[in-house]
Amino acid sequence: MAEPRVPGGEAEDLELPCGETVDPRSIDLGMREYSCDCGERHAVVTDVHPPSRFVPESLVAVLRETIETDDDFEEFGTAHLLGVVMEEFPEEVAVYDASESGSLGYSVLWMTGFDARRLHEIVVELVVELMEHAISHADEGAASEFESQMLEFDVSEFVDQYREAREFESEHDRPV
Repeated sequence: MAEPRVPGGEAEDLELPCGETVDPRSIDLGMREYSCDCGERHAVVTDVHPPSRFVPESLVAVLRETIETDDDFEEFGTAHLLGVVMEEFPEEVAVYDASESGSLGYSVLWMTGFDARRLHEIVVELVVELMEHAISHADEGAASEFESQMLEFDVSEFVDQYREAREFESEHDRPV
């Protein structure tokens, strides 16, 4: 007798930074956080999540205009943001390549040792660092102006306000 199959075939479990495993087929596209058996919550990001999940569309447009990508992605996006996070925290990010599976709805899945809010703060901090590096190549006046503005910038407050504006409690959040 034939065994019933799950559509999309076999998927290897993804080992999370905490050591627990998760079946990538159990990750919903609207999911932003996973409540793990370890007792922690892990941020969930897929390549279909827009970078505006973390920063405003206007900033995404600037990043896309100024950062050239040398990979399979057409423009700067979520994969690049999570790549920067992986560079800084390699032990805290688990990645699942689903590009060979047409049934999951995403090509890449990232799950972190951080909860969704902490990941959001980290992404914003890293984007600010990218901007600081870029502005350091500009004239002295622009760099000084940027530095003075960053002294007044509170990452935690920004994340609180941005998450409230995006209504992250709903799976139907929209870019601001």
